[in-house]
Parts: sequence; C-alpha cells; structure tokens
Amino acid sequence: MTVTVRFAPSPTGRIHIGNARTALFNWLFAVKNRGRFIQRFDDTDVERSRQEFADSILYDLHWLGIFPDQTEYQSRRFESYDAAVEKLKAAGVLYACYETPEELDLRRKVRRTRGLPPVYGREALKLSAADRAEYEHDGRRPHWRFLLPNFKSDPFETERTEIHWNDVVRGEETVDLASLSDPVLVREDGTYLYTLPSVVDDIEMGVTHIIRGDDHVTNTGVQIALFHALGAEAPAFGHHNLLTTSSGEGLSKRTGALSIESLRESGIEPMAVASLAVLVGTSENVVATPSLAELAEKFDPEATSKSASKFDPDELVVLNRALLHHMSFAEVRDRLMLLGISGDHAEPFWLAVRGNLDKLSDATTWWRILREGPQPAAEFGDEDREFVGQALDLLPDEPWDGNVWKNWTGAVKKATGRKGKALFMPLRLALTGLESGPELADLLPLVGREGTLARRP
Repeated sequence: MTVTVRFAPSPTGRIHIGNARTALFNWLFAVKNRGRFIQRFDDTDVERSRQEFADSILYDLHWLGIFPDQTEYQSRRFESYDAAVEKLKAAGVLYACYETPEELDLRRKVRRTRGLPPVYGREALKLSAADRAEYEHDGRRPHWRFLLPNFKSDPFETERTEIHWNDVVRGEETVDLASLSDPVLVREDGTYLYTLPSVVDDIEMGVTHIIRGDDHVTNTGVQIALFHALGAEAPAFGHHNLLTTSSGEGLSKRTGALSIESLRESGIEPMAVASLAVLVGTSENVVATPSLAELAEKFDPEATSKSASKFDPDELVVLNRALLHHMSFAEVRDRLMLLGISGDHAEPFWLAVRGNLDKLSDATTWWRILREGPQPAAEFGDEDREFVGQALDLLPDEPWDGNVWKNWTGAVKKATGRKGKALFMPLRLALTGLESGPELADLLPLVGREGTLARRP
C-alpha cells in the first residue's frame, strides 16, 4: 500500500500559517513514508471559489518546498458526487428535509428547554408523500441529510453508537454518533457541503491517511460512517492541534492573518515558516531547520500537543536570522544578484555580513555602506574627529589582506594610547556610520584603502 495524503483547502482566500501547518504535516508524513501528496481544491462553492486563490495556494506551497504529485478540483467531479447521492438514496440513508433555518433554530431551542441535546429530531422521516408534495407545491426545495447509523431498528430511538479510531496524532479517539445531528450533505439549491465530496474523493483517489486540524475530530465520526455507507473502508485519521495568534485568536483566510504571501513579502525565509509551523506545539524544540528533508527526520505527529498553540511572528525573525547566518554564498547568489549585489566582492561580502542580517534584504544596507560610505555620515566631537584623522594617516599601504584591521589598529593604539571602545567605536562609526555590525576585519579589505580614506570626517 502506497501512503497517500491530501491537502484540501477551499480556494476562497490566501492560506495562512495554520493552513501551511496542515499542508506540511501531510507533506512530511508522505516524505517519511515515501508516499504521495495530492493537492485537492474544495471549490464546490463556485460563488466564493476563485482560480486566482487556487493559483496562489499552489505558489505558496511551491515556495515552502511542497510539490504535489497530483492536483484535483472538486468542481470538475460533480458526476462522482451525483452518483454517490443516488447510491445513498437507494440505500435509504439519504432523506429529504424541508425545514427552514428559522424552524430548525426554534426546534433546537425547544429541545434545550426540555433538557435534550440540540440535535435534529429526524422529523422529516415522518413526512408522507403528500406532505412532501405540498412542500414542493409551496416552493420549498429539500436539503438532504445522511441518516447516521446510531439506532437498531427505529431511527427515533437512538442509542450510544461509538466510532473508534487510532488517531495518527492524538492516539485513541471516540465519537458517539448518538450525540450528533444527521449531517446535511446536499443544500436546497443542489450544491454539496464539504462532507460528501471529501469522502467520495478520498475513496476514488486512494487516500490512506487524512491529517488535518483537530476542529475536525467530530466530523471524523460522521465521515467514517459515510465511508462505510458507500461501501469503503475508512482511511487512517490524524488531527493536529490548531495555531492561534499570539493573543489567542483563531486564524482566518478571509482576514489575511499571517498569510504565507505576507510572510514571504516581508522577507521571511520559507524554512523559517516551515520550522515554526511544524515544530511549535510539539515536544520538539523549535529550531531553524535548513531543509524539509531534515525537518522530516524530526517530524513525529505523535509528539504534537492536544492544546492549541500560539504562533508568535517574532519567533520567525529569530529563526530567519539563524537560517541566514548559516547560508552559503551558493544558496543566495542569485537572490543577491536580484538585489544588485554581484561581482568579485559579493561572496566575501556575504560571508562578512550574513551574521548580522535579520532578513536577506538587509544585505542591501551593508552593500551600500560598503560602496558609498555611511548614509548619513556619523557626527563626531572635536576630539574623536581629530583621532579618526590621525588614525587614517596611519593606514597601511595596499595590498590589504585579512590582517589589515589588526595591523592598523595596533599601530593606532601605539600612536594614540587609545584602546578598547575608545579606539574601536570612532573607527566603526567613521567606516559604517553605525555602532554595531559585521566584523571590521572582514569589511575593511572590501572597502579598500581609497574607500577608507574617503570616509575621513
């Protein structure tokens, strides 16, 4: 059996870090098991679904390093869903209902006042052919509910009916079907809700493992029953904990909160996103992992907490910094060229400045300083201005190598008696305009003697 997973978002907005967590869990699970990854778009809501969002989701996944083996659109598979509906009707487990939302809400309130759970009472099963004809004549159109197998012979006498599964993430899980309403599978206008197309697709596409957020745990009990009603064995299920904002709010595609697009545009590296999205809320330490292959080695779905985890964007910057500090020039050469950083100095420049970057784009600041000098130039008091001028008069002749900074400051120390911060800070300010940054021993050979003299205050 080939392990087959799927990621099935609705293309109604851009995916956020929480969606990426689900996609990455599935991708890494497939990688660890040499399986297949299906990208499936739940676009049966044709009014809200947009191809531009589907395209953006694929782009985001590719940016993260996820490349699906197969891409499917549910809007192109209505014939399969129609056939499943007919099969369920023939089996007597899909029945027509005519209640309005207001009527259903009133019934739920009545049940609550009687101390009963607010589940659907299956009143539509009592309708005669004449009743249904009358509703149709009045212009009502039915929605269709799946009759849950939570009774022996009389559907109005439900009994505890447990659905068990060994969750890939959470371990042993149980859902009591008697505590649930019969789910609506088909709306009044004939369109499908999520449940039926999802199950039909999982059957026909050979999905073996479904890994998704733990807000679907209850749905899983219903879906397992639907798998069986359609004559199929249910796949394995796993439910990971959800991510929230640092203030505890849920994430939403509609608000664009922490979207992958916004994180990418802000300069965050894909592996910073992947590392935090996968490792936060697990027993693993959240560390910057250089590749998805290495992340797959650390990935253990069973190590995931059952509690929601807060996602702090500030942690992304920490991870981003760690990734950049260890990136080779070969990894970033093309991206540096796009930033205007190229030539013989590009590689030694990268090795000199990478340890001081939060984001790759920060390199442009140091490249400008290297080539044009501090912008603006630092301001000095009379004493420090005189000191810098005296130090520049002691610059060694070229050619310069990696020892020029040590030799120069040694000569300046001997001539002026300055040492420590009093020696180094004025020189740093004159050369870079900033109080901190890359090692001047690495930068000075790139600035050159002429460039250094040009920075005389």
